[in-house]
Amino acid sequence: MTRINTNVSSLVAQNRLQSSNSDLQQALTRLSTGLRINSGSDDPAGLIASEALRSEITSLGKAVSNTNRASQIISTADSALGQVSNLLNDVRGLVVEAANTGALSTDEIAANQLQVDSSLEAINRIAQTTTFQGRKLLDGGLDFLTSAGTNFGNITNLQVDQANLGALGSLDVAVTVTAAATQASITIPDIPEAVTPVLSTGSISLENTVTAASAAGSIEFTQDNPQTEAVSSTITLANAGDFTIAAKTGGAFEGAAGEALDIIVQTTAAAGGTASTIDSSTPGEITITLEEGQTLAQITTFLSTDSDFDFQSVAATAVDATDVLATGSEALAGGADASTSTATIAVTAAADGEEFNGQIIINESAGATFGAATDVDGNIVLTIDSDTDATLADITSAIDGLPDFGAVLTNTDTPPVGDYDGGTSTAPTTTDLTGGATAGTFTAEITLSATETGDEANGNTVTFETTSDVGPPTATVDVDGNIVVTVQENIDVDVADIISAISDEGTYNAELAAGSTLTTFNSATGTDTEVAFADGVDGSGGLAEDVVFELLGATGSEVFNVSAGTSIDDLVKQINLVQDATGVIASKDGESLVLTSSEYGSDAVVDLRVIQEETGGTFDTSPIGSGLRVTGTDIQAKVNGVDADGRGNTLSINTSTLDISITVDDGSSESVGFSITGGGALFQLGSDVVSNQQARIGIGSVSAARLGGSAGRLFQLGSGESASLSTDPNLAARIVTEAIDQVTGIRGRLGAFQATTLESNLVSLNDTLANLQEAESSIRDADFAQESANLTRAQILVQSGTNVLSLANQNPQNVLSLLG
Repeated sequence: MTRINTNVSSLVAQNRLQSSNSDLQQALTRLSTGLRINSGSDDPAGLIASEALRSEITSLGKAVSNTNRASQIISTADSALGQVSNLLNDVRGLVVEAANTGALSTDEIAANQLQVDSSLEAINRIAQTTTFQGRKLLDGGLDFLTSAGTNFGNITNLQVDQANLGALGSLDVAVTVTAAATQASITIPDIPEAVTPVLSTGSISLENTVTAASAAGSIEFTQDNPQTEAVSSTITLANAGDFTIAAKTGGAFEGAAGEALDIIVQTTAAAGGTASTIDSSTPGEITITLEEGQTLAQITTFLSTDSDFDFQSVAATAVDATDVLATGSEALAGGADASTSTATIAVTAAADGEEFNGQIIINESAGATFGAATDVDGNIVLTIDSDTDATLADITSAIDGLPDFGAVLTNTDTPPVGDYDGGTSTAPTTTDLTGGATAGTFTAEITLSATETGDEANGNTVTFETTSDVGPPTATVDVDGNIVVTVQENIDVDVADIISAISDEGTYNAELAAGSTLTTFNSATGTDTEVAFADGVDGSGGLAEDVVFELLGATGSEVFNVSAGTSIDDLVKQINLVQDATGVIASKDGESLVLTSSEYGSDAVVDLRVIQEETGGTFDTSPIGSGLRVTGTDIQAKVNGVDADGRGNTLSINTSTLDISITVDDGSSESVGFSITGGGALFQLGSDVVSNQQARIGIGSVSAARLGGSAGRLFQLGSGESASLSTDPNLAARIVTEAIDQVTGIRGRLGAFQATTLESNLVSLNDTLANLQEAESSIRDADFAQESANLTRAQILVQSGTNVLSLANQNPQNVLSLLG
């Protein structure tokens, strides 16, 4: 090397050292980051592939998170639905128990109703409070929204479980019914119409002429009079002063016995205060002997001990011989025994006629305005203030002032009856207004009928006779069935008694025909007309012989034991009486008995087997062999071109885009259209935001207003509603059964979604995620073994290059040797 301006060896050494440094830096970077690709220059194609995989991994990670979140939501809803299911089971138990009305008291049923009400409140509370991060799950907010289309009214129940609404956010649903669901049906011909047996009838027509009369009644007032003792008026003596004498209660002259006793007063000489006496030994008089020299006050003390009389005076002047009665005698007065006085107000209608017959009503109340009036029925209503006395004269005047009635007071007892006070007086006794009659001719028809149906009584006669014997009406029937009715002559006989006599005999029934105006019959003034018995008819038709048959339907079986002559109408009634237990409904078509299942579809069945029938019977098995089982058919339809599964009147499909169940009207064959316009819970289950990586599931409300089915809604089991325990436990049982099925269906659908869709999706996503992470790692991650070797190699090369570069830089110094 003789050139020094350009040190080629040094340049070569520098380039190689730079390259080795670059390799060393790359190895250090990969080992420190663990990545093979740290920039686009490391591997442009690998970077592109790696970033694409990283994007997919990130999306898959979120898809896994979404799936877990969706599963948590479903689990939350399922847990709440489990509680609703438990409550519904409790309610069903209470309904079944309450149906046992023969053993449970009203209070026990009411207690069960309180529990039902509490359970309904709890169900509504669960529906409103079941939330996940603030979103309500069971209040209907996650149910699908629909818009009515063609014949949408034919749908009785619509359940959209899952729907993919795509980018448009809506889905049109077209249901084409190719065959309607049918019921199972068996027809039994040749059951003749039954001829209903008819009673033989006859009649007795009575006619009487009535004389006009006015109605009359009364009001009777009573007054209890206490016992009073006879007493004298003040007796004045010429010198000694005044005194009184009265009969004592309990003495010989109490009450009326002392009335009008003459009082004779005499004096006697002084005897030391012991000569005063009262002598009543002489009938009709009392002799009072006063001791001269004694004052009346002193004598009072002595004579008041008499057992029969009470002597009273306070006079202080002594008695002398002049103290005798100038008139000779005076009499006791005012004595009377206890008694009852009576006063009567006689009330008479002002005109003849039975329209004035009625009641006399006394209406007492505090503060009432006194007066008399007639009500709409013609009764006299007397109004009296119970706190104020009313005179009998005023009461009489008030009634007498009525335009249709007059009143007269009779009050002659001693003492007379005083004022009437409703608060203290004895309540008056009223006698209804009776006897009013309008002149005219009145009639009564007694219809007669045999007690047994048939024509046996046709032609039997009816005879009406009179007798002088005293007694009530009688009825006799001879061996041929002819009836004789006998009444007492020349007196009024109640028509009702004649009817009772005929009915009590027992061969015939008797009734008063509508429109009859005669209530009593007099054989002397009235006439009678009899009609013999006719029109009785023997029964015929219906079943010719006794028959025993078993009828089985979808809900159970029943054995019927039917007698000969039973009409087709009665057969229909008997079978329909237990239609809830058999699931079979009977009807008639002319002379054919038609047995039809109450349900539709392949689960509907009618199975008829004749167990026993007498020879010649019309309910034979020839049309149906020894027995026949007939089933209905399920609905056949397409939903958006997909064949639907049919069960009864319900059709359903379950595809990747639509899971739906539709129930149409019984036996409907019309196509239906509608649109799903939104709603549902949308779950993003894939890594791409496209419709086929999403699932939209509907969760309906489980409130008491929404749970139920065709029988009714759960809220109807509440107190006072149409299906409460005390109103209709049978309906309550059907409703709660449908509600249990509905909740069970929701739980099953959510469980299937969780188990098949979410869990399988989670497994698939995790597998894919692992695979992508492995692929991304193989592209981007560093191979530490290889990079460690590269690091060692680069380190050695850098050290070697550094030494070589040092040597190359020393080479120009060799030129100096050429200059020496």
